[in-house]
Amino acid sequence: MANNGLKNLADAARSRIVDRVVRFVDFRVKEGLQAIERRMDHQEACTDDHRRRLDEAEASLRDARDRLHWTANEVERLIPHVSAQESQLEALRQKLTVVPAADEPELAAARSLIDEVKREHAQIRVRLTGIAQYEDRLRKLEDK
Repeated sequence: MANNGLKNLADAARSRIVDRVVRFVDFRVKEGLQAIERRMDHQEACTDDHRRRLDEAEASLRDARDRLHWTANEVERLIPHVSAQESQLEALRQKLTVVPAADEPELAAARSLIDEVKREHAQIRVRLTGIAQYEDRLRKLEDK
């Protein structure tokens, strides 16, 4: 009978020890799972942020492409005008080399007209240079 009581005591002790070990393991597993869940939530938030930023970058790139196409069309539209002005300027230069005798006010008016054409020509060149630089920057942006 004493043996039976000792066996019951050993079984009770074993049951308590097993219960404590199980609770400890459950606690550690639960703690590990919570850490994994926190990391997953953080990664999901980062992924959402990256998706949002990528969408913004794609929208910006689409806008830049649209502007580039518009600029290219404008350059194509302006090329004949610039060409025509260059032809006019060359014609004026040729006329200046064979200038008939004229009085001073006529020469001053002609020179004033030529200077105005030169100024406009220079402004157009500056604008076209700016457009070309803008296109180059957009092309480099698209390449990236």
